[in-house]
Amino acid sequence: MKIKILAQVQPGQKLPFFESGLPAGFPSPADDYFGRQLDLHELLVEHPEATFFVRVEGDSMVGAAMQSGDILIVDRSLTPADGKIVVALLDGEFTVKRLCMKGQKIYLAAENPRYPPLEVTEESDFQVWGIVTYVIHRTR
Repeated sequence: MKIKILAQVQPGQKLPFFESGLPAGFPSPADDYFGRQLDLHELLVEHPEATFFVRVEGDSMVGAAMQSGDILIVDRSLTPADGKIVVALLDGEFTVKRLCMKGQKIYLAAENPRYPPLEVTEESDFQVWGIVTYVIHRTR
């Protein structure tokens, strides 16, 4: 799965926010109002100075609900840990994978059984660029 770095996060326009929960059945007639304004950066970005957006290409992370064309929100200030989904630079190529640490070994694992895990060896040029905190994708 390839990624394209889109932009550094900047605070943006606030949007209307429907404060009450949205039922999956029939909505309540009393809920025909918006509460407050919502800034998506406020909701999705904890560390603005260390956060960036990327667009994914490919299907190696479909098991983690990442589809080709989705936008990932990535935080560079978070510490990489076993089981986290990371944006990494491996041997000169960016990728998004699940970080797996088994003993002294490190692997980058896809979330699609068609792709084998990539072992990070001592000879590998490897760097974690950030932790994926959110996935934004269209429903159609």
